[in-house]
Amino acid sequence: MHRITRRTLLAGLGGAALAACTAPRPAVPTTDGAGPSVSATPVPPVTVNTAVGPVVVPGEPVRVVTLDTDVLDSALTLGITPIGAARPAADGHFPDYWPASRVAAIAYVGPAGAPDLAAIRALRPDLILSNQMRDGDRYGLLRELAPTVLTQTTGAPWKADFQVHAQALGREAAAAAFVGSYQRHVAQVQQALSAAKVSGQRVSLLRFVEGGGVRLFGRQSFPGSVLADAGVGRPDAQNVDQSDFEIPLDQIGKADGDLLLYATYGNPDLAGTNAVLASAGWQGLGAVRAHRAFPVDDQLWFQGIGYTGANFMLDDLQRLLSA
Repeated sequence: MHRITRRTLLAGLGGAALAACTAPRPAVPTTDGAGPSVSATPVPPVTVNTAVGPVVVPGEPVRVVTLDTDVLDSALTLGITPIGAARPAADGHFPDYWPASRVAAIAYVGPAGAPDLAAIRALRPDLILSNQMRDGDRYGLLRELAPTVLTQTTGAPWKADFQVHAQALGREAAAAAFVGSYQRHVAQVQQALSAAKVSGQRVSLLRFVEGGGVRLFGRQSFPGSVLADAGVGRPDAQNVDQSDFEIPLDQIGKADGDLLLYATYGNPDLAGTNAVLASAGWQGLGAVRAHRAFPVDDQLWFQGIGYTGANFMLDDLQRLLSA
């Protein structure tokens, strides 16, 4: 099967979004976030329905700060490079499924869930994006710095959250283009997997988490929802309406599948990755014995919560199922 390169996919999706930007919309901002683009007609403020009620945001937000991985993907997907962003504490860099040119100018404002408010204030944002799970307890402090849009959570409701982000960013037309492009990509992958007679394989999702144990992912998770979109099956233990759940090592058999995809968040020793991969239980899994267990990019598969991340995951899934 032909694999779409990330460069090609980004170019194609970016073209779709740019084509969707109509004349009344402000121009896509420059990647340095230095200031707003010049618009002949000022765009009025917009009221966004958020998890904490209606919030009035600028009609041309450019100085945007994102405080979780889902809103980072949304902003970059929609053509806005944040001036600042938080990232998960164990990650030493912004996701590299984005070209370095897209993330190089983003200022780090602390770990997700514990951002540096002084660093955010210094950036003079005109919009802050996050969710209640991460920042609900500091919403009052954040809205003193800039209008703050929070969704309820992250993960499974990523498609609905994207629409909220698009409204707050003034990029509804581009959002519609990306949704359509993703749906076409899903259909292409479904057709390719069916033609290759691999769509019936059960795909297992496992994540080693520093401080969080060994976790399996169900249907109500971001990667689980992407697998569902692609029409692939799940092992019985993971074919549940849950996001994720921790398992002890003596239950590692629940991680088995026709294809086993695993990732590590944090240090592989502290997350237990190295110990589990060397264990007899792991070596006895059918997927491991059949050489059908593959590591995947944690920042993409478990943190790339958005349409660009999902498109790259579809590409990975098609490649790995045909391996």
